[in-house]
Amino acid sequence: VTSSQAMHRLLGMAEQAAVSDATILIQAESGTGKELLAQFIHAGSHRRDRAFVALNCAAVPDDLLESELFGHEKGSFTGAVAQKTGKFEFAHLGTILLDEIGEMEMRLQAKLLRVLQEGEIDRVGGTRPLKIDVRVIATTNQSLKDLVAAGHFREDLFYRLNVIPLTIPPLRERKEDIRPLVHHFCVKYPAGSNPKCFAEETLVLLEKYDWPGNVRELENVTRRAITCLLYTSPSPRD
Repeated sequence: VTSSQAMHRLLGMAEQAAVSDATILIQAESGTGKELLAQFIHAGSHRRDRAFVALNCAAVPDDLLESELFGHEKGSFTGAVAQKTGKFEFAHLGTILLDEIGEMEMRLQAKLLRVLQEGEIDRVGGTRPLKIDVRVIATTNQSLKDLVAAGHFREDLFYRLNVIPLTIPPLRERKEDIRPLVHHFCVKYPAGSNPKCFAEETLVLLEKYDWPGNVRELENVTRRAITCLLYTSPSPRD
């Protein structure tokens, strides 16, 4: 949903990238739609009928992330009462999205680098590597170059991920998208059976705002306004 020339150029690049198996790095602010772009790429690829597996690296504690990614064998550590299949195995022949890749600790970065280089994973406690065929898309709301310079991200992994870099512009740089997005959200969250458009003066106000939370913030504001229309009885003063 866009009227922005910059977004049309970005989507064109994403369509071209989708037909390859090259690793893609999507860098953008929070709320711009990084996972949606990753799903768009997956849907345009030859892997579209296979799994799309997403994992937020910032949402899983460091001591559990390795098992989440690569799985573990029964008895490999305290509490490992059964074999666990990791996200990479679930994504075999499909696509894995590694969200907020900049939050991954250095030790796991080294293990991920080997996955990208060799096309195989090692389960925690495993005795042999497992071959996998997975398309990797990584996203981040940070500058990985800055993290590399600060010593928090491996330079070799950065270059392995940054084969095809895509950057989503923030909403404040593409305000021509505000109206079509508002209309889209009005249809998505209809006020009764007939979706209502916002008044012109309201749309003008929305276009003047900088939207630090980007499209996610716009969606939440639109949904909140529609909810007020549905459930708030206006007083004479309103």
